Amino acid sequence: MHVVYRELEGRSKGYWALLLGLGAVLLLGLFAAHTMEERGHIITGMTNQIVWGMPHVFAVFLIVAASGALNVASIASVFGKAAYKPLAPLSGLVAIALLAGGLTVLMLDLGRPDRLLVAATVYNFKSVFAWNVFLYTGFFAFVVIYLWTMMERKMNPYTKVAGFAAFIWRLVLTTGTGSIFGFLVARTAYDSALLAPMFIIFSFAYGLAVFNLVLMAAYRGSGRPLGDRILFRLGKLLAVFVGASFYFVLVYHLTNLYFTKNHGFERFILLDGGIYPLLFWGGQIVVGYLIPLLLIFAPATRNSRTALAAASILVILGAFAQMYVTIIGGQAYPLPLFPGMEVSSTFYDGVVHPYTPSGWEIMLGLGGVALALAIVVFGLKILRFLPESLGDEHVDAQHQAA
Repeated sequence: MHVVYRELEGRSKGYWALLLGLGAVLLLGLFAAHTMEERGHIITGMTNQIVWGMPHVFAVFLIVAASGALNVASIASVFGKAAYKPLAPLSGLVAIALLAGGLTVLMLDLGRPDRLLVAATVYNFKSVFAWNVFLYTGFFAFVVIYLWTMMERKMNPYTKVAGFAAFIWRLVLTTGTGSIFGFLVARTAYDSALLAPMFIIFSFAYGLAVFNLVLMAAYRGSGRPLGDRILFRLGKLLAVFVGASFYFVLVYHLTNLYFTKNHGFERFILLDGGIYPLLFWGGQIVVGYLIPLLLIFAPATRNSRTALAAASILVILGAFAQMYVTIIGGQAYPLPLFPGMEVSSTFYDGVVHPYTPSGWEIMLGLGGVALALAIVVFGLKILRFLPESLGDEHVDAQHQAA
């Protein structure tokens, strides 16, 4: 069955109010970046000990979620699941938008925009950051080509090849993002080969949660039919990814607890680290894993669209808690300069490093989120990313035709 795609009309007051609201948040983010450039990072909560702060939490979340958002398209073209095929163009758009938002936050956090030229022209290939310059630009290129093969009829025969290439590249990209932390052997929190595959499965959950919310909002706002069958199939898929993320987190911490040298860090993160155990148990585990799984599988809520939307929102909130604990908690724990010895100096060696995010950092991070959403909202208006109908009868016909 041929799927008919049509762009949004984008003439309603609600559409323009949403776009203007996102634009206002984006301007606040740009203002925050300008202020931090003019006055220096002294106005943020970041220090010489905590060099990656709240903007990096937003940026890494958006970058990781970008890889996962493309998963819906990969399921359709790489794994041959025809029911997901009508969602593939939207999947590609959301992936590009999230990566653009995340990289914008990173670039603006450099302090001086001209440093981007250094990152783009001078490479130290022993650095994972240098690898990521190619991984990020390659991701944009592969997804754009993938969208071209899907949206241009004469290029349709190449969709499977392009989809497979994009699928492999996004796995490599997320491996590179996880390896940024996994290769930092000096930090007890990061020195683990598990971080690369763990970030891959995190990306599946984060990206699908964002995609679900975008899909539901787009169809509700445009008044187009969105059937229960495809929606709750996405919900079950989200539960699989959330469960797999939960499993990897358990393995990661159990592995650390097996080695005596990591007991101090595990006690810090899980028990007596102040805000970090609270975010880990309350934010990541309860809000990000347990409640979403309950909402998706409980008899009273498993067939509820509201419950699925709530589960997706909670997965995203849990993701921010996860990134905060991983990125900032990992830096807050003191470096093991002399294992087995107590260390103290005027450089704060041997002490837990405090960090409180400033409003400037939060504004910058929200600006990146607003940019990603604005790209999606505007993209849906100018190009045909959305099927006219995803009603159950159309989804069934698409599946049977395949």
